[in-house]
Amino acid sequence: MKVTVDDDRCRGHGVCCAICPEVFALHDDGYAVVQVDEIPAEYEDSVHEAITNCPERAISTI
Repeated sequence: MKVTVDDDRCRGHGVCCAICPEVFALHDDGYAVVQVDEIPAEYEDSVHEAITNCPERAISTI
């Protein structure tokens, strides 16, 4: 599974980072980035939770 963060929609709330810091981080500019190319199976549930809880709906699967 792969995910992406839409830079135009992300507002840097950091919800995804709080839910799954193994996959998401806040970049120096304050917006979320995906830290891995392929989501490890053990983090898939957390990534889905981050997608569901993103206030701006900026995270999606590829």
